[in-house]
Amino acid sequence: MTADPSRPVHRIVVGVDGSASSKAALAWAIGQAQLTGAVVEAVTAWEFPNSYGYPAPILNVDFAELATETVTHAIAEVTAGADTAEVWYRVVEGNPARVLLDESADADLLVVGSRGHGGFVEALLGSTGQHCVHHATCPVVVIREPTTGQQH
Repeated sequence: MTADPSRPVHRIVVGVDGSASSKAALAWAIGQAQLTGAVVEAVTAWEFPNSYGYPAPILNVDFAELATETVTHAIAEVTAGADTAEVWYRVVEGNPARVLLDESADADLLVVGSRGHGGFVEALLGSTGQHCVHHATCPVVVIREPTTGQQH
C-alpha cells in the first residue's frame, strides 16, 4: 500500500462550522497536532439550502465562498498569530457528516464539536457529531463548547 503523496502522513481532521464548539475543537486539534507532529485539516461542508413548498429565490449567494470565509476566519481567530501546528483547510460541498467521514477516512483522528444548549442538553451530541462517532473509521474526539469564561 502506498500513501497518497498529496496528503501528509499524520493528519488530524477537524470539522469547522464557525460555532464556538467547532472553534474549541479546532483549538484542541491544533494542540494535539503540536504534540504528535500531525497536520491539522480544518474541513467545512456546505449544501444548498432545502426548501419546502414554494422555493424562495436565492440570488447572488456563493455558498462555497461563505464556507471558505467561515473556515478561514475560524482558523485566524483560533491561531491569532501564535506559533501553531500546520493548519490546512478544505471546503467541500455535501452533507457535513458524510464529508467529515470521507475526509477522515485515512486520518489519524477526527475532531468534532458538540452542540450544547445549556443544562442537560449540553451533554448531548449534535446529529453530525453523533453520526461521526458511530461511523468513522478512525478515532473521534468530541469537544464540548467552552462555558463562559473558558478559553478554547
